[in-house]
Amino acid sequence: MAIQIKDALAGDRAEWLRMRNALWPGSLADHDLETQRYFACDTRPPLTFIAELDGRAVGFLELELRSCAPGCVSSPVPFIEGWYVDPAHQRGGIGRALVAAAEAWALAHGFDEIASDTELENVTGLAAHLALGFEETDRVISFRRSLGPVSRR
Repeated sequence: MAIQIKDALAGDRAEWLRMRNALWPGSLADHDLETQRYFACDTRPPLTFIAELDGRAVGFLELELRSCAPGCVSSPVPFIEGWYVDPAHQRGGIGRALVAAAEAWALAHGFDEIASDTELENVTGLAAHLALGFEETDRVISFRRSLGPVSRR
């Protein structure tokens, strides 16, 4: 079984949408709108890579440029915003191949570092990043406090 990594094409949208919803459940309408906008815009990044195994989409990686990222010294910095492999195909090199494609893109465009993040409780995501040579730079817990009834604009 050969892994193929390619730029996302409009014909990949339904599978990309499925995988986005698996990674970030509960926002299908938002994912639908964001994937439509992605193909309506010709400027890149953001950049999305799709991983195919025997012609079937089994993973994706979304790369965006951020003005800064914890631990990084350059700006802008390519940032992995989303990274997903179907559970049945994890631990088979697909995630590694997706990250390699993102790194190759970054190097080809003159960048010398790449960043990513994961939720504190995502031990699988942490292990995957460390296995690929990422180094942990920061841990954050975000807070919110209501200021009472505020009208929405």
